[in-house]
Amino acid sequence: MYSVVETAKENNLSPYHYLRYLFEKLSNFDLNNKEGIDKVLPWSMDLPSSCRVPKKMKQTKNNSKINFYCIFWSCFTFTLCLFL
Repeated sequence: MYSVVETAKENNLSPYHYLRYLFEKLSNFDLNNKEGIDKVLPWSMDLPSSCRVPKKMKQTKNNSKINFYCIFWSCFTFTLCLFL
């Protein structure tokens, strides 16, 4: 189970939604159908969009706050070094 969850994460899937989809699909699934199995694997492009994790925005408020403090600290230490 752990490897399925981690593989889902690596393929930008929501583990909860992907497992839910798998349990719904696999309940009455023909395991001899190789093409059908390929469609439910975590790297399949045929998975529904509800299983995918939405892409994050590039920069959030927290990131900009962290960037501000990094710049401030860099300027402060540089100025301090000039006076020493």
